[in-house]
Amino acid sequence: MSRTSPGAQRPPHRFDGAHTDSLIGFLADSPTPYHAVRGAAELLEKAGFRQLHETDAWAGGPAGSADSADAADAADAAGGRGHYVLRGGALVAWYVPGNAGPATPYRIVGAHTDSPNLRVKPVPDTGADGWRQVGVEIYGGTLLNTWLDRDLGLAGRLTLRDGSTRLVNVDRPLLRVPQLAIHLDRQVNDGLKLDRQRHMTPVWGLGTAREGDLIRFVGEEAGVPAEEITGWDLMAHSVEPPAYLGRDRELLAGPRLDNLLSVHAGAAALAAAAGRDDLTSIPVLAAFDHEENGSQSDTGADGPLLGSVLERSVFARGGSYEDRARAYAGSVCLSSDTGHAVHPNYPERHEPGHQPVPNGGPILKVNVNQRYATDGTGRAVFVAACERAGVPWQTFVSNNAMPCGTTIGPITAARHGISTVDIGVAILSMHSARELCGAADPHLLATCMGGFLTGGGLTA
Repeated sequence: MSRTSPGAQRPPHRFDGAHTDSLIGFLADSPTPYHAVRGAAELLEKAGFRQLHETDAWAGGPAGSADSADAADAADAAGGRGHYVLRGGALVAWYVPGNAGPATPYRIVGAHTDSPNLRVKPVPDTGADGWRQVGVEIYGGTLLNTWLDRDLGLAGRLTLRDGSTRLVNVDRPLLRVPQLAIHLDRQVNDGLKLDRQRHMTPVWGLGTAREGDLIRFVGEEAGVPAEEITGWDLMAHSVEPPAYLGRDRELLAGPRLDNLLSVHAGAAALAAAAGRDDLTSIPVLAAFDHEENGSQSDTGADGPLLGSVLERSVFARGGSYEDRARAYAGSVCLSSDTGHAVHPNYPERHEPGHQPVPNGGPILKVNVNQRYATDGTGRAVFVAACERAGVPWQTFVSNNAMPCGTTIGPITAARHGISTVDIGVAILSMHSARELCGAADPHLLATCMGGFLTGGGLTA
């Protein structure tokens, strides 16, 4: 069951509270990338999408091969025209309209499923001075102080001796990283300094650490004997549920807005596009893992997953390598990730002429040094999508004196030669254990994505 705050109410009717309610449930049910892609797949399944497995044949090969003649019939037999692939914490989904040919271009919404957090070490059982603790590594650019004195659960993926995997989610207070009392650090308010190795180890009990304790416990929670567990990918998460915030409930506070907000919006937009046969492009959702540490993995944007899936899709429709090149040349990607809303306590950190605000609509992210992939023609694609969808939009540019973050956008453009535009939603507290956005913006983003996925005629 999805969790919501006690007594939570929907925000005013001036925007779609149902979409934000759905996002709240998605965030609560997705403490890890593995849970997030499962949740996104469930949303798509309801719209008629069916899973394809990478180890199976996908309806033929390149044009002229022995299998290509029956490609269309086999593709329909594999689950209609909506398909998705899962690999670890990544998902690629696409819908093939009835009028699509082998060289039909793609319209791709790109996002990522991972968020900065604390991840369990290979030898997790540790402790000192009568405390039992869990050894963790710091994943991504985490705001360390936001994980202090916060009730944490534990979730992730277990790999069993037979090679199968099992998801687990201990969604209750289990771990805590206790902060040193002010009496023992009188200068703490002059600047908190945390050592990532010494100060971030959570406690989870009293006594002496015993080897295998944590995995035995997690196995019990998952209904799996500990001796069958030979691998694990586990991470901590805040158990405080997402919630509407403010006098008028016009804000949304929650974990992993960066970037499950975009994953959820992309899944909703793709599901809404399914069933239409008047599309001039093939709509795609690509949700990658490991963006927060560089995207260099088999499930990251810098890996082969997206290119492999799109290429196989061309071949499954009886296409050739020439058709694949033509399809890519006409394709465009919206790389959607969160950006920075202007901070009322630190306005000097922002670019004075570009100050996105919550509930102002999706943001176009620009950086001429290619930390974002947007250029002028990409801007035109984004504006056309917003105008088609009837949503407002904003622009984000970093202060020249501040370093700029990056996204999967430049990676996607460079790796696949696909024109890419960087967009997102403006938030506060990025990379915190709990972030903040406008409650209207998730639906505005999904609506913009819908305009992009179903639009045609203008490419970057």
